[in-house]
Amino acid sequence: MLDPFIDAESQYFCGLISATLSLLAFAPYMRDTLRGSTRPFRASWLIWSVLSSISLASQIAEGATMSLFYAGAQCGGTLFIFTLSIWRGMGTFLRGSDAVVLLAALVGLVFWYASDNAAYALFISCGISLLGGSVTVYKAYLDPDSETMSFWAISFVASLFAMASVGRVDAVLMAYPAYLLILKSSIITAMIMGRGVQRRAPLAVA
Repeated sequence: MLDPFIDAESQYFCGLISATLSLLAFAPYMRDTLRGSTRPFRASWLIWSVLSSISLASQIAEGATMSLFYAGAQCGGTLFIFTLSIWRGMGTFLRGSDAVVLLAALVGLVFWYASDNAAYALFISCGISLLGGSVTVYKAYLDPDSETMSFWAISFVASLFAMASVGRVDAVLMAYPAYLLILKSSIITAMIMGRGVQRRAPLAVA
């Protein structure tokens, strides 16, 4: 096992901050979803709910400690947003491509069961779910006002603290927050680019 790059107290501090920021980030997203200004894409949140549940279970199996704060907060918040999306979201629940993503997650679970190695479920789910999240990235670009920027920005910072809370270079335990870091930075970039296009559009018409 590699030596930790921060001490146990710092790991606890980072884990607590990551979980707190994650929970705080969900508050404005839930508020905007209930108001109708934010419209979560149902298929994406379904996929993320499955992934977050697998990731939490696999981290527990791999012996995670402080990083469990973040994984637990993320799982609970994601499941709650998916529940809200049933009522206030947009898009279908499951299309052909979404079914492929969920099937890949199932394959990961089968490998986990057969090999007793939680890394299979985690890596397969994270890798393919990045593709599943591309739907929300594209939506954020076309309609940036349909997403809550503060949620993604705070969640991005929470992911950084979650990676630090692992305390050592561990590919398995860092995989889930690293995946979310990439996803959230992609959505933030898409929203910024989409708003830039919207600002230039009236000038182009004139």
